[in-house]
Amino acid sequence: MPIISQPHEFNEDDLYVDLRPTLGVPLYLKCEGFNFAGSIKLKAAEAMVAAAERSGALRPDSILVESSSGNLGVALSVLAASKGHQFVCVTDSRCNLATKQLMEALGCQVHTITEPDPEGGFLAARLAHVRELCESDDRYLWLNQYANPDNWSAHYRTTAPSIDRAFPRLDVLFVGAGTTGTLMGCARYFKRFRPDVRVVAIDAVGSVTFGGPPAPRMIPGLGTGVRPALLDESFVDDVVLVEEIDTVRTCHRLAARGFLFGGSTGTVVSGATRWLAEHDLGPDVTAVTISPDLGERYLDSLYQPSWVQQVYQTAPVADELATRG
Repeated sequence: MPIISQPHEFNEDDLYVDLRPTLGVPLYLKCEGFNFAGSIKLKAAEAMVAAAERSGALRPDSILVESSSGNLGVALSVLAASKGHQFVCVTDSRCNLATKQLMEALGCQVHTITEPDPEGGFLAARLAHVRELCESDDRYLWLNQYANPDNWSAHYRTTAPSIDRAFPRLDVLFVGAGTTGTLMGCARYFKRFRPDVRVVAIDAVGSVTFGGPPAPRMIPGLGTGVRPALLDESFVDDVVLVEEIDTVRTCHRLAARGFLFGGSTGTVVSGATRWLAEHDLGPDVTAVTISPDLGERYLDSLYQPSWVQQVYQTAPVADELATRG
């Protein structure tokens, strides 16, 4: 059995859910929510902090600061608490209350942006606040997950090889696009070692990452209002955009079978399901997608029927789920 002394030393990296019995789709879901940060972001956070420590940029009196919609903020809160660093997370009003409370419980200061930038939305407003903090005090150290190569390299070294070992006959890999760290790390790995594997990016409608028009997005995680500096589309074979209401419905379908996942998982599963239906690769296709986190932090939003009704003016659950039980 594993025995650890620091929270980042444990991360379950080899758990997959076969979604065929649950959703009737030939798709394996890699579960990344089983660690002390509760998400895949622990990998990127650990890599970025370790690099800052090695370079000497992270000093004993430094104050880590980062813009996050939630999961990276929690991961950095865990690491900061473990290593004795101060940390300020700049988030916005879409961040779940449970996530904010978790970060604060770990000793993080949470700055919540309530007004979006007219052009770049909440992300641009968050980034502007981070820059103001750094300009006001040289103790602030911005890791900048949106441009930091240690973000994608963490997944190049861990996530992608893990998938490769588990599925040596992999045909298609679906990866959600947020900062594009996970996407770029996996895509770079497979283009180098398994170029026959198709890498499909899944993004939210309203995100500008792949050149689409900006629109309001209420579910944190995937999508951006500012194109990520890490993104290199030459490594991506295809892109699928998913409406948020489809994200919600997919999450509820999974929950109806006992799998409570976060919003990003609903998005990637919905997008992957649609892509597989449109590209008939036969019954023997091997497809994998990645679940960044679990669903407990979303109970007051996408799993709350009144919230869904208010935001999307429709019921969250598909008709076939009315008879669950």
